[in-house]
Amino acid sequence: MLKITAIPAFQDNYIWMLQKNNHVVIVDPGDAKPVLDVLSHQNLTLDAILITHHHHDHIDGVIDLIKHSQPKVYAPANEHFNFPHQSVFEKESVLLGNLNLNLSVLDIPGHTLGHVAYYGEGYLFCGDTLFGAGCGRLFEGSYQQLYSSLNKLAALPDDTLVYCAHEYTERNLQFAKTIEPNNNAIIERILLTHQTRKANQPSLPSSIGLEKSTNPFLRCENRLLQSTLMSNRYDSVDVFKKLRELRNNF
Repeated sequence: MLKITAIPAFQDNYIWMLQKNNHVVIVDPGDAKPVLDVLSHQNLTLDAILITHHHHDHIDGVIDLIKHSQPKVYAPANEHFNFPHQSVFEKESVLLGNLNLNLSVLDIPGHTLGHVAYYGEGYLFCGDTLFGAGCGRLFEGSYQQLYSSLNKLAALPDDTLVYCAHEYTERNLQFAKTIEPNNNAIIERILLTHQTRKANQPSLPSSIGLEKSTNPFLRCENRLLQSTLMSNRYDSVDVFKKLRELRNNF
Protein backbone atom coordinates (compact mmCIF):
# COMPACT_ATOMS: atom_id res chain seq x y z
CA MET A 1 0.00 0.00 0.00
CA LEU A 2 1.27 3.46 -0.91
CA LYS A 3 2.20 5.72 1.98
CA ILE A 4 2.54 9.48 1.45
CA THR A 5 4.34 11.58 4.06
CA ALA A 6 5.06 15.30 4.34
CA ILE A 7 8.69 16.17 5.06
CA PRO A 8 8.72 19.77 6.36
CA ALA A 9 11.33 22.15 4.95
CA PHE A 10 12.15 25.83 5.38
CA GLN A 11 9.34 27.84 6.99
CA ASP A 12 6.28 26.29 5.36
CA ASN A 13 7.31 23.94 2.51
CA TYR A 14 6.28 20.33 2.27
CA ILE A 15 8.48 17.85 0.42
CA TRP A 16 6.19 14.92 -0.32
CA MET A 17 7.57 11.39 0.07
CA LEU A 18 5.75 8.54 -1.68
CA GLN A 19 6.68 5.18 -0.18
CA LYS A 20 6.01 1.52 -0.80
CA ASN A 21 8.00 -0.91 1.27
CA ASN A 22 11.50 0.61 1.39
CA HIS A 23 11.31 2.39 -1.98
CA VAL A 24 10.47 6.09 -2.13
CA VAL A 25 9.89 8.92 -4.60
CA ILE A 26 10.34 12.54 -3.55
CA VAL A 27 8.40 15.54 -4.88
CA ASP A 28 10.00 19.01 -5.05
CA PRO A 29 12.99 18.68 -2.69
CA GLY A 30 14.03 22.26 -2.03
CA ASP A 31 16.38 21.04 0.70
CA ALA A 32 18.27 17.75 0.70
CA LYS A 33 19.03 17.50 4.41
CA PRO A 34 15.57 16.64 5.79
CA VAL A 35 15.13 14.11 2.98
CA LEU A 36 18.51 12.50 3.62
CA ASP A 37 17.74 12.35 7.34
CA VAL A 38 14.51 10.43 6.68
CA LEU A 39 16.17 8.12 4.14
CA SER A 40 18.95 7.29 6.57
CA HIS A 41 16.76 6.93 9.65
CA GLN A 42 14.29 4.61 7.92
CA ASN A 43 16.80 2.85 5.64
CA LEU A 44 14.92 3.82 2.48
CA THR A 45 15.95 3.72 -1.18
CA LEU A 46 15.31 6.85 -3.26
CA ASP A 47 14.14 5.75 -6.71
CA ALA A 48 13.04 9.02 -8.30
CA ILE A 49 12.41 12.74 -7.88
CA LEU A 50 9.45 14.62 -9.36
CA ILE A 51 9.82 18.35 -10.02
CA THR A 52 6.82 20.63 -10.64
CA HIS A 53 8.65 23.89 -11.43
CA HIS A 54 11.99 25.65 -11.25
CA HIS A 55 11.77 27.79 -8.09
CA HIS A 56 14.69 27.26 -5.74
CA ASP A 57 12.58 26.09 -2.79
CA HIS A 58 11.50 23.16 -4.95
CA ILE A 59 14.80 22.12 -6.55
CA ASP A 60 17.80 23.18 -4.45
CA GLY A 61 18.13 19.75 -2.84
CA VAL A 62 18.19 17.82 -6.10
CA ILE A 63 21.94 17.86 -6.78
CA ASP A 64 22.83 16.56 -3.31
CA LEU A 65 20.19 13.85 -3.59
CA ILE A 66 21.58 12.79 -6.96
CA LYS A 67 25.03 12.52 -5.41
CA HIS A 68 23.59 10.39 -2.64
CA SER A 69 21.75 7.75 -4.64
CA GLN A 70 21.46 8.67 -8.35
CA PRO A 71 17.65 8.67 -8.56
CA LYS A 72 15.81 9.27 -11.81
CA VAL A 73 14.71 12.92 -11.98
CA TYR A 74 11.62 14.07 -13.88
CA ALA A 75 11.15 17.79 -14.55
CA PRO A 76 9.06 20.09 -16.79
CA ALA A 77 10.15 20.22 -20.41
CA ASN A 78 9.44 23.94 -20.69
CA GLU A 79 11.77 25.00 -17.89
CA HIS A 80 15.55 24.89 -17.44
CA PHE A 81 17.47 22.99 -14.77
CA ASN A 82 21.15 22.57 -13.93
CA PHE A 83 20.95 18.88 -13.08
CA PRO A 84 20.44 15.74 -15.21
CA HIS A 85 16.77 14.97 -15.71
CA GLN A 86 14.17 13.53 -18.03
CA SER A 87 11.94 16.24 -19.47
CA VAL A 88 8.22 15.56 -19.17
CA PHE A 89 5.35 16.88 -21.28
CA GLU A 90 1.59 16.92 -20.84
CA LYS A 91 -0.12 13.60 -21.61
CA GLU A 92 3.08 11.70 -20.88
CA SER A 93 3.14 9.25 -18.01
CA VAL A 94 5.76 8.69 -15.34
CA LEU A 95 5.88 5.05 -14.33
CA LEU A 96 7.20 4.53 -10.81
CA GLY A 97 7.67 0.80 -10.98
CA ASN A 98 8.65 -0.05 -7.43
CA LEU A 99 5.69 1.94 -6.16
CA ASN A 100 3.34 0.37 -8.72
CA LEU A 101 2.20 3.91 -9.54
CA ASN A 102 1.62 5.56 -12.90
CA LEU A 103 1.27 9.36 -12.89
CA SER A 104 0.14 11.52 -15.81
CA VAL A 105 1.76 14.88 -16.46
CA LEU A 106 -0.49 17.94 -16.60
CA ASP A 107 0.64 21.33 -17.91
CA ILE A 108 -0.57 23.98 -15.46
CA PRO A 109 1.18 27.27 -16.38
CA GLY A 110 0.65 30.53 -14.53
CA HIS A 111 2.76 30.48 -11.38
CA THR A 112 5.61 29.71 -13.78
CA LEU A 113 5.31 29.19 -17.52
CA GLY A 114 6.39 25.56 -17.47
CA HIS A 115 4.74 24.41 -14.24
CA VAL A 116 3.42 20.83 -14.30
CA ALA A 117 1.44 18.59 -11.98
CA TYR A 118 1.57 14.83 -11.57
CA TYR A 119 -1.76 13.02 -11.30
CA GLY A 120 -2.84 9.42 -11.02
CA GLU A 121 -4.81 6.88 -9.00
CA GLY A 122 -6.50 9.60 -6.97
CA TYR A 123 -3.37 11.59 -6.11
CA LEU A 124 -2.46 15.09 -7.34
CA PHE A 125 0.94 16.71 -6.77
CA CYS A 126 0.42 20.28 -7.91
CA GLY A 127 3.38 22.27 -6.56
CA ASP A 128 2.50 25.95 -6.18
CA THR A 129 -0.52 26.17 -8.50
CA LEU A 130 -3.31 25.07 -6.16
CA PHE A 131 -3.07 25.49 -2.39
CA GLY A 132 -5.41 24.65 0.44
CA ALA A 133 -8.14 27.30 -0.03
CA GLY A 134 -5.86 29.30 -2.33
CA CYS A 135 -3.62 29.39 -5.37
CA GLY A 136 -0.11 30.44 -6.30
CA ARG A 137 1.00 33.93 -7.20
CA LEU A 138 1.55 34.93 -10.80
CA PHE A 139 5.28 35.17 -11.44
CA GLU A 140 5.55 34.39 -15.14
CA GLY A 141 2.17 33.58 -16.65
CA SER A 142 -1.06 35.48 -17.27
CA TYR A 143 -4.24 35.55 -15.23
CA GLN A 144 -5.96 33.62 -18.03
CA GLN A 145 -3.26 30.92 -17.91
CA LEU A 146 -3.45 30.41 -14.17
CA TYR A 147 -7.25 30.51 -14.18
CA SER A 148 -7.33 27.88 -16.92
CA SER A 149 -4.83 25.74 -15.03
CA LEU A 150 -6.94 25.85 -11.89
CA ASN A 151 -10.02 24.90 -13.88
CA LYS A 152 -8.12 21.94 -15.31
CA LEU A 153 -7.38 20.75 -11.78
CA ALA A 154 -10.94 21.44 -10.62
CA ALA A 155 -12.19 19.13 -13.37
CA LEU A 156 -10.50 16.14 -11.71
CA PRO A 157 -12.69 13.82 -9.63
CA ASP A 158 -13.87 15.33 -6.35
CA ASP A 159 -12.19 12.61 -4.28
CA THR A 160 -8.74 13.39 -5.75
CA LEU A 161 -6.29 14.02 -2.91
CA VAL A 162 -4.44 17.32 -3.33
CA TYR A 163 -0.80 17.45 -2.23
CA CYS A 164 0.43 21.02 -2.63
CA ALA A 165 3.80 22.32 -1.57
CA HIS A 166 3.12 24.90 1.16
CA GLU A 167 1.25 25.12 4.44
CA TYR A 168 -0.86 28.18 3.64
CA THR A 169 -4.31 26.80 4.40
CA GLU A 170 -5.19 28.72 7.57
CA ARG A 171 -4.28 32.10 6.13
CA ASN A 172 -6.01 31.31 2.85
CA LEU A 173 -9.18 30.36 4.71
CA GLN A 174 -9.12 33.64 6.62
CA PHE A 175 -9.07 35.40 3.26
CA ALA A 176 -11.78 33.13 1.85
CA LYS A 177 -14.07 34.04 4.75
CA THR A 178 -13.77 37.74 3.90
CA ILE A 179 -15.04 36.91 0.40
CA GLU A 180 -17.81 34.50 1.45
CA PRO A 181 -18.55 35.17 5.13
CA ASN A 182 -21.70 33.04 5.06
CA ASN A 183 -20.16 29.98 3.38
CA ASN A 184 -20.67 27.24 5.99
CA ALA A 185 -18.12 24.96 4.31
CA ILE A 186 -15.45 27.63 4.82
CA ILE A 187 -16.44 28.16 8.44
CA GLU A 188 -16.30 24.42 9.16
CA ARG A 189 -12.96 24.06 7.40
CA ILE A 190 -11.49 26.93 9.43
CA LEU A 191 -12.36 25.13 12.67
CA LEU A 192 -11.03 21.78 11.49
CA THR A 193 -7.84 23.26 10.08
CA HIS A 194 -7.17 25.18 13.29
CA GLN A 195 -7.48 21.98 15.31
CA THR A 196 -5.22 20.12 12.89
CA ARG A 197 -2.52 22.77 12.93
CA LYS A 198 -2.75 23.17 16.71
CA ALA A 199 -1.88 19.48 16.89
CA ASN A 200 1.14 20.24 14.66
CA GLN A 201 -0.26 18.15 11.81
CA PRO A 202 -0.34 19.17 8.12
CA SER A 203 -3.61 20.59 6.85
CA LEU A 204 -2.96 18.57 3.70
CA PRO A 205 -3.84 16.63 1.69
CA SER A 206 -7.00 18.41 0.73
CA SER A 207 -9.39 17.15 -1.93
CA ILE A 208 -10.71 18.61 -5.15
CA GLY A 209 -14.24 18.47 -3.77
CA LEU A 210 -13.24 20.35 -0.62
CA GLU A 211 -11.42 22.98 -2.65
CA LYS A 212 -14.43 23.50 -4.91
CA SER A 213 -16.59 24.29 -1.88
CA THR A 214 -14.11 26.45 0.07
CA ASN A 215 -11.47 27.86 -2.29
CA PRO A 216 -12.56 31.20 -3.80
CA PHE A 217 -10.17 30.76 -6.74
CA LEU A 218 -12.17 27.70 -7.81
CA ARG A 219 -15.47 29.52 -7.29
CA CYS A 220 -15.08 32.41 -9.72
CA GLU A 221 -18.27 31.40 -11.54
CA ASN A 222 -20.34 31.56 -8.35
CA ARG A 223 -22.80 34.41 -8.91
CA LEU A 224 -22.93 35.50 -5.27
CA LEU A 225 -19.15 35.69 -5.12
CA GLN A 226 -19.09 37.54 -8.44
CA SER A 227 -21.61 40.11 -7.29
CA THR A 228 -19.66 40.66 -4.06
CA LEU A 229 -16.51 41.52 -6.00
CA MET A 230 -17.53 42.91 -9.35
CA SER A 231 -20.89 44.69 -8.95
CA ASN A 232 -22.31 44.20 -12.47
CA ARG A 233 -19.33 42.54 -14.23
CA TYR A 234 -19.34 38.77 -14.31
CA ASP A 235 -16.37 37.74 -16.44
CA SER A 236 -14.77 34.87 -14.52
CA VAL A 237 -11.20 35.82 -15.41
CA ASP A 238 -11.83 39.35 -14.15
CA VAL A 239 -13.19 37.89 -10.93
CA PHE A 240 -10.11 35.69 -10.62
CA LYS A 241 -7.80 38.65 -11.21
CA LYS A 242 -9.59 40.69 -8.55
CA LEU A 243 -9.36 37.82 -6.08
CA ARG A 244 -5.65 37.34 -6.71
CA GLU A 245 -4.98 41.07 -6.28
CA LEU A 246 -6.92 41.15 -3.02
CA ARG A 247 -5.10 38.07 -1.72
CA ASN A 248 -1.73 39.63 -2.60
CA ASN A 249 -2.47 42.43 -0.16
CA PHE A 250 -4.26 40.43 2.52
